[in-house]
Amino acid sequence: MANLKDEIRRNDASDASVARVDMKLEIVVIPVSDVDRAKEFYGRLGWRLDADFASGDDFRVIQFTPPGSGCSVIFGKNVTAAAPGSAQGLYLIVSDIEAARGELLGRGVKISEVFHDAGGVYAGTDESYLFGRIRVSGPDPEHRSYRSFASFSDPDGNGWLFQELTTRLPGRIDHATTTFASANDLASALRRAEAAHGEHEKRTGGQRDANWPDWYAAYMVAEQAGTELPQ
Repeated sequence: MANLKDEIRRNDASDASVARVDMKLEIVVIPVSDVDRAKEFYGRLGWRLDADFASGDDFRVIQFTPPGSGCSVIFGKNVTAAAPGSAQGLYLIVSDIEAARGELLGRGVKISEVFHDAGGVYAGTDESYLFGRIRVSGPDPEHRSYRSFASFSDPDGNGWLFQELTTRLPGRIDHATTTFASANDLASALRRAEAAHGEHEKRTGGQRDANWPDWYAAYMVAEQAGTELPQ
């Protein structure tokens, strides 16, 4: 585990081993048995329908894109030889897992309760996910990034997980570029900055900080890049 942590810390944009040519993940193929049923399900999630193309009776491809995602999913007829329902461990990153779960419940989609891991226990009876085989009810008590989840499946059993992420590990974001995928993500980041700035003002004697926009901006950029947060 120590070696893994060391490797994570080293693997940043300055590492000479990192490729310099952009390779952007564009499509994930989802194997389904009933194309129209799958189209109804993914449309009900609120995902954007990009394409529904057929060529005769033997080929059909449908593409959906989750809100704020740069990667899309496709499924259809004769687009993959994988068994329907065999796609598992498909992660959707969200900044507010309770809000994301509530969104799906409001759309009539069955989804698990929010859960977190048991601290590196990789044996158990629960369905496996990134951090083990035991699911502890409720969000991570410390609200750490990467540690809170909720799971759902499409009608064929292809498995999806929400994962709450507000601060990325170092080296995962270009420090010179700060972007937000949606207005909701930006609003959530502003709320977190507001709460942190309130603590900052308490530490500085409760005086109003006239430079709060600069502090907010520095906090939001550092949070997204995984660098040290302003105090």
